[in-house]
Amino acid sequence: MLISPVTLTSPEGENILNGLLDRFQAADSSCQVSVTEILQAVKDNKNEAVLSYGRKFDAPNLTAEQLQVSSKELQKAYELVDEDFLDTLGRAIERIQTFHEREMEDSWMLTREDGTIVGRLVRPVDSAGLYVPGGKGGSTPLVSSVLMNGIPAGIAGVSQRVMVTPPAEDGSVSPHLLVAAQEIGITEIYKAGSAWAIAALAYGTETIPRVDVIVGPGNQFVTEAKRQVSGMVRIDMIAGPSEVLIVADKTASAASVAADMLAQAEHDPLALAILVTTHEPLAGEVLAELERQLPLLSREKIARTALEDRGVILIATDLEEAIEVANGIAIEHLELMIEDPWAQVPHIRHAGAIFLGCNSPEAAGDYFAGPNHVLPTMGTARFASALGVETFLKKSSIISYSKGALAADGEHIMRLAKLEGLSAHANSVAVRLGK
Repeated sequence: MLISPVTLTSPEGENILNGLLDRFQAADSSCQVSVTEILQAVKDNKNEAVLSYGRKFDAPNLTAEQLQVSSKELQKAYELVDEDFLDTLGRAIERIQTFHEREMEDSWMLTREDGTIVGRLVRPVDSAGLYVPGGKGGSTPLVSSVLMNGIPAGIAGVSQRVMVTPPAEDGSVSPHLLVAAQEIGITEIYKAGSAWAIAALAYGTETIPRVDVIVGPGNQFVTEAKRQVSGMVRIDMIAGPSEVLIVADKTASAASVAADMLAQAEHDPLALAILVTTHEPLAGEVLAELERQLPLLSREKIARTALEDRGVILIATDLEEAIEVANGIAIEHLELMIEDPWAQVPHIRHAGAIFLGCNSPEAAGDYFAGPNHVLPTMGTARFASALGVETFLKKSSIISYSKGALAADGEHIMRLAKLEGLSAHANSVAVRLGK
């Protein structure tokens, strides 16, 4: 059997649930040493190292002059995409732009009667690096990654948005990626992939500029590189395998449930697809649908492996139990295929994105609905949020005291400073007050 359904309250169900609650993995340690070496090589040798790795793993004839995508390549890209793509791209950009514009934060000030002014100044970072995976040598360009990372950075007001992506063997970059980038105002694009691209963004080279924030998905080398440079630059998150948890009752369509489980499973052999249902017969119906739909997929082998190794079907006693399990697991994508999904929204505490009803497939969120598809995984939705405009913003506190305000607060400031043994702190107030 592809997946063995298990009752939540059984010992086996409890063991499975405990495993799901404790699924966080910091990174794939198998590549840690290699990534450290790559980062150091790029830090020390800059372009030379980036080109060396690029020639070895991507484009054998890549030259320093080809490292940056030229204006000619950018113009040519429009000739290589069709009108249908441009139409879909434009509509997707509009949806994502409209959604993320609502996220923009404003600076604010609070003035007190004694003349004290405090506040928060919201400013964008100066530069952001967008990593876009190559996608099977450019044959499956991840256009959605360009949009989901680049649009929020633009709305935040980042003045320099830099995109890096591995070139195909002939040194080219997918025209779909180049057009998507240009349509959202990004023209600074470099042909670099994997850990050496992250290193170039973190340290800077003679050609690739150093940035303040690095975002974008990638393989274990990209993830480990981001982890290692985190702190020196901001990163979006340490992402694990893609995940979905579907809560379904008797009203759910088995075909739709199976299709959405497969949509996650085809990402990666380590992808996690979970069904929690209050209607036990649905489990068997979904299993039958999974077997029926699997042979129709271009990535059947990957999806089958993911379901066999990590797929889960749990039978819950009632909807309340199912929702509580979902909150505990804190999944990346939560789908509520139930009779009244909106009634459960107030009870959802932890999820990266919530999809309500049987007509809201997770794929809509990946590409077109508007919200960002870069979401917390591995249970981190307990405390983390989707990538958004705020990822590219920083906040500075503002403090302004009048002479009278400092006189009014001075004794309190000095009292706390002396309590902490910081006499110079206290004195910095005292000298102003003539004490």
